[in-house]
Amino acid sequence: METKKKLRCPLGVPGAIVAVLIGLIGIVLNLITFNPMGLLTSLALFLLGLPFIRVTMMVHAANDRLDEIEAKINKPS
Repeated sequence: METKKKLRCPLGVPGAIVAVLIGLIGIVLNLITFNPMGLLTSLALFLLGLPFIRVTMMVHAANDRLDEIEAKINKPS
């Protein structure tokens, strides 16, 4: 029988992807309408979303590795 893995959903990733897409759309629209303040906020949202995706995925990958190490340590001999 297969062992069940922990359900680990990287919820930060879809949220960050949505933030990046909203920022990208905002950049394009604010460039078309020449709105400098809106452009700054859209650019900030875009630039904050990109690293957030990578950090969230790195944390989840590290948690998966820790789970594997714990399973090896707790494995009965």
